[in-house]
Amino acid sequence: MRTTFFHKTKSSKIFKSQLLIWAQQFEDVVWLDSNNYEQSYSNYDAVLAVDAFTSIQTDFHDSFEKLKEYQNHTNDWIFGYLTYDLKNDVEALSSNNFDGLEFPDLYFFQPKKLFLIKDNQVEIQYLKGVEDELEEDLNVIEQINESTKPQISNSIKIKLRIHKDEYFEKINHMLAHIHRGDIYEANFCQEFYAENTAINPLETYNKLNTISNPPFATFLKHQDKYLLSASPERYLRKTGNTIISQPIKGTAKRSDDLEEDQLLKEELLKDEKERSENIMIVDLVRNDLSKTAIKGSVMVEELCEIYTFDQVHQMISTVTSKVEENTHPVDIIKSTFPMGSMTGAPKISAMKIIEDLEETKRGLYSGTVGYFSPNGDFDFNVIIRSILYNKTKQYVSYSVGGAITAKSNPLKEYEECLVKAKAMRTVLEH
Repeated sequence: MRTTFFHKTKSSKIFKSQLLIWAQQFEDVVWLDSNNYEQSYSNYDAVLAVDAFTSIQTDFHDSFEKLKEYQNHTNDWIFGYLTYDLKNDVEALSSNNFDGLEFPDLYFFQPKKLFLIKDNQVEIQYLKGVEDELEEDLNVIEQINESTKPQISNSIKIKLRIHKDEYFEKINHMLAHIHRGDIYEANFCQEFYAENTAINPLETYNKLNTISNPPFATFLKHQDKYLLSASPERYLRKTGNTIISQPIKGTAKRSDDLEEDQLLKEELLKDEKERSENIMIVDLVRNDLSKTAIKGSVMVEELCEIYTFDQVHQMISTVTSKVEENTHPVDIIKSTFPMGSMTGAPKISAMKIIEDLEETKRGLYSGTVGYFSPNGDFDFNVIIRSILYNKTKQYVSYSVGGAITAKSNPLKEYEECLVKAKAMRTVLEH
């Protein structure tokens, strides 16, 4: 099926940059980069998949069954995404809010060309039929001058889909639902957008990645649509019969002053509201994983640990489980989708209220991007801290959200949204 080659680079940093520039010629690109972030569960430093040999694109109707068939049929590496709106396949829900981006609900492709980078070693897998192109491709890649100055996009005027007063009003509606007992936590998101705007996707991604350095960075291109993501969050990973989920709930800003930065970190660790948010979602994740887990195998490995990133401190928990050999990988995703950190608890009630109060169809935002390997392992992130772009419609968008609980203060929630939006805004508005 595939021919495998090994290539040693002098500098993986330069090679990664050259590789991503080279990839721009293709209609279908998925680039995943861990930015050498120290983490317990990691296979590769970076992965590039390009040039679809086969693919699947569908709306939410029976989407998981169709993906399952496609994954069984290809029995190979497949890369792609699931939008948040696949919730409508899992439950009797709908998505009727405004959609300026128009990404298909689900898209996966089987790449002709695949690069798996670990340290200075590159494992290259080409499908039979294109393996004779490898030598020439490598020559072209290594000739690329990655220091060429990219063109600078025009300054962009960002608009708010929900204005500040309206945001407060909506949060108070959400709090009323919580006080009435309909839900006890929900993730409420708002969109920032620009119309009639052209950006350079690669330049924009590189800037976002440079200021954020996250462990789940993604550059995704599907024809005229782009995802430029600086996500710090893993949604779900399968390695052998072990499943790992790492929900984030709890955010604090960084400071250039070392003492103040340490203080902000300690305050986040002790913050009762943030801890209760995180623990609620851990309970939800434990419940979701138990649907496919071997009885008694769901474990909380880390509870409310603080991880530090370039832009923010985050509170992250790690929940694991074991599954039987014959459990289908797509069923594991379906039974936990959409991820608890982006919905709320109880999940279905939260999703109904979110749909009612938000103004934008989430689409790819708060969905997931990643891959399945030929042996059925997978790794998927959570699409947050991301810029989305429809080149044909000249529409640029990023959304941010926060968990609303009984202890939420609307002004503090609004300020947390602005902290999360900072990197995207900086990149787009220079």
